[in-house]
Amino acid sequence: MLEEEYTLDYFRSQGFERKVCKSCGAAFWTRDPEQELCGDAPCVTYNFIGNPVFKPHTVDEMREAFLSFFERHGHTRLERYPVAARWRDDIYLTIASIADFQPFVTSGVVPPPANPLTISQPCIRLNDLDSVGRSGRHLTLFEMMAHHAFNTPEERIYWKDETVALCDEFIASIGGDLSRISYKEHPWYGGGNAGASVEVLIGGLEVATLVFMNLGRQKTNQPPVDVNGVPYYPMRLQIVDTGYGLERFVWASKGSPTIYDAVFPEMVSRLMRSAHLENLLDSPEFMKIMGLSARFAGVMDISGTNLYNLRKKVADAIGVPVERLERIVVPIEKIYSIADHTRCLAYMLGDCIVPSNVREGYLARLVLRRTLRMMNDLSMDEDLADLVEAQMQAVGDFSQDVDVVREIVASEEARYAGTLERGTRIVQKIARNYRAKSSRVPLAEVITLYDSHGIPPEMVKEVAAAEGAVVEIPDNFYSLIADIHSEAQKEAEGADPLAPYRERAATLPPTKKLYYELPCEVEFEAMVLDYFDGMAVLDQTLFYPEGGGQPSDTGTLVTSESMVRVEEAVKIGEVILHRVTGGPLKRGDRVKGMVDEERRLSLMRHHTATHVLLHAAKKVLGAHVHQAGAQKGSETSRLDVRHYRHISPDELRRIEIEANRMVMADLPVYICIEERTKAEQKYGFDLYQGGVPPGREIRTVQVGAEVQACAGTHVRATGEIGPIRIIGVEHIQDGVERLVFAAGLAAVYAIQRMADIIRASADVVSVQPENLPATVTRFFSEWKEQKKEIERLRKSAVDLRMQHLAGEVVDGVRVVVGQVDAAPKELVALATSVADEGGVALFVSVDGNVKVVATSGVPAVNAADIVREVCSIIGGKGGGKPTLAQGAGSDVARLGQALEHGRSRILEALHG
Repeated sequence: MLEEEYTLDYFRSQGFERKVCKSCGAAFWTRDPEQELCGDAPCVTYNFIGNPVFKPHTVDEMREAFLSFFERHGHTRLERYPVAARWRDDIYLTIASIADFQPFVTSGVVPPPANPLTISQPCIRLNDLDSVGRSGRHLTLFEMMAHHAFNTPEERIYWKDETVALCDEFIASIGGDLSRISYKEHPWYGGGNAGASVEVLIGGLEVATLVFMNLGRQKTNQPPVDVNGVPYYPMRLQIVDTGYGLERFVWASKGSPTIYDAVFPEMVSRLMRSAHLENLLDSPEFMKIMGLSARFAGVMDISGTNLYNLRKKVADAIGVPVERLERIVVPIEKIYSIADHTRCLAYMLGDCIVPSNVREGYLARLVLRRTLRMMNDLSMDEDLADLVEAQMQAVGDFSQDVDVVREIVASEEARYAGTLERGTRIVQKIARNYRAKSSRVPLAEVITLYDSHGIPPEMVKEVAAAEGAVVEIPDNFYSLIADIHSEAQKEAEGADPLAPYRERAATLPPTKKLYYELPCEVEFEAMVLDYFDGMAVLDQTLFYPEGGGQPSDTGTLVTSESMVRVEEAVKIGEVILHRVTGGPLKRGDRVKGMVDEERRLSLMRHHTATHVLLHAAKKVLGAHVHQAGAQKGSETSRLDVRHYRHISPDELRRIEIEANRMVMADLPVYICIEERTKAEQKYGFDLYQGGVPPGREIRTVQVGAEVQACAGTHVRATGEIGPIRIIGVEHIQDGVERLVFAAGLAAVYAIQRMADIIRASADVVSVQPENLPATVTRFFSEWKEQKKEIERLRKSAVDLRMQHLAGEVVDGVRVVVGQVDAAPKELVALATSVADEGGVALFVSVDGNVKVVATSGVPAVNAADIVREVCSIIGGKGGGKPTLAQGAGSDVARLGQALEHGRSRILEALHG
């Protein structure tokens, strides 16, 4: 960025000087003519610890001071957005206040919800997860206090000078000394945008960043600006994007050794008592250690091997061995981490994230299990659910019920315990393989163990060490995992089936969508605009193209000369193509279109029923229920929902009853085109159940209290759906349940099919259908008893047969060889009983073909070798273990020869 980008009138009028830091070489602005360093770490250490730079504020006091200050200066206060970024399809968690307004506001597609605005947005970033607790300053969840202005050529709100002036004035309002502030130049780029920015530094701590976003990657008619070797172009919008770290302001106002002591004083004390470490709070040595750790961490990156360097610096500064320092520091670092993580979990679970193996659920589970691990390490008396509940009560701003959060935590604890139990065996097997190769267990294997099995790296290291294998876990392991899973992964692109038609479609005008204007009509007239490769394009159509999980309509097109079948309708941009069979069409043809009425009506019923069923599931299961996928059909449909455990039969019945209540209430279905921002403010981000549609306006469908952004076709009122029948529930993956259902006549057919099955089953056992459960229960009980009796009789038969199979004794070993015509299971039992007594058996049984079984109770005879040789003689194959082997063949004529050969081989082996 050029120097003039930062040469502000405000800086000049307030007596600032532009200097270049003698340590890092960065340019900065200061009121202090003697200042030589930029004021940022690592050029300077924190000097606010023990020497606060603001008046003392709690978290709530500082947030209110910020928001009310900007309200007084003409900004509209906005409520926070959820931490689950469901209005985005590229990230899972809200990582900055500006993320609330991306991509549609920042790209100019939609207006901002207010202009200018102020907000205190909870953000979650897990890329420094391993530094939390250790550095004294890192948090997984932090609040980004912000004020934003969106300037256009038609309306200028304010820009750089006013932004810096507001920053100065706010800092002064909370007791800051303006002479101690440095504004460090720091060009910013990210997410396809760039601009000048200044970092706001006081007491050695960066407390805010002021970004002036005016560049983008999209080409314009203006010359590009080089940013880090990449061309950026001036945007139409000029966006003031500020971020003030709430917790950092609180920390600097208290001057405590760490940010955790400032933000979580009550929780830290509670955790210290629970871990029986409360005596440390009164230890001057401890307070000195933590203060020094924070100071030194501020001037160095502690990721990777630098953690040891940090420990050594602190140890040398106070004159204690590193080992003693770690014994003091490591437990309290875990206390700090737990204080942070439980607040992060309060926001994640309170904002209805369901822990799972995918998307934001994966990240919630990552934080939750890391917390459990550290609590176990400290042998804490507290329950995790109690800690999360306490954090939720401290915040008090969540849509999820506390009791549901407690259930989720309990469920995750049980899963984690099961993971640890299974994990030991899995790691032991892998460790033995690598030990046999005399090689270390690679990091990639450890990551796979965590990703695929949930086995924590600390456990991998411990179990592997016990097996004699070496594992090295980097200090930033969890940060690496979080980085891999924090952004939506683009799916591998396969062949585009519409590729051959895209270029031609781009030359055609938009198709008028009659299926929205006249959803209940099935006949229409239109003109053929184009016909190519079996695809017809009309000027208007009633045929709904496949999309949003709803299959396309089918039907016919009739001209004066021919009739063709519409097999499928697809959409490319705003043009709808009809795949036709039965003959060609010509440009300019007038056609009459007829949609298959029963199919259309059934699809409309099922699509509307999907909305009804989702609302019913939310009502029964909880506010966290969110659509994870859907597929509508004409006979059955499915709805995938996020839920933390399997849906019980009772819950399934209640969902079905609630859905049918909505049907019988005959609620109107409202369909509107609404401006995106207004719709989000009115309905919240549960709008986006089936993905995030593009554009300034979105189509909303309201069914009772359920409102979604949806492009499908729907009935006019819920009564038109007819009955809704849940056919079954499937566990798709961890955290996702699938409801399979039918609606309307399809539901009636499903009910009839089930009634037919019940009636047929009742006829088999000659009882009335209402008596079927009791009869089946009685038959099943009798069957189990008879099975036990059969097993008892089979064992008796084996004992009797054994009495008649004398065999021969060779060198003290009983050898039994012969034909025993018995069932395969009995044959194995007979042979095994011989081996159990230290003998050797070779039995064959003839029933169409030859079944061969051999067992050995002595090391000298390998049963697998005997069976292979015997089976080869009778034209078959066999194998197994040295103690038990089986096989088969088809040449009954050579059975005697095979048995004699087998006997000879057994005797040879015994004689050695």
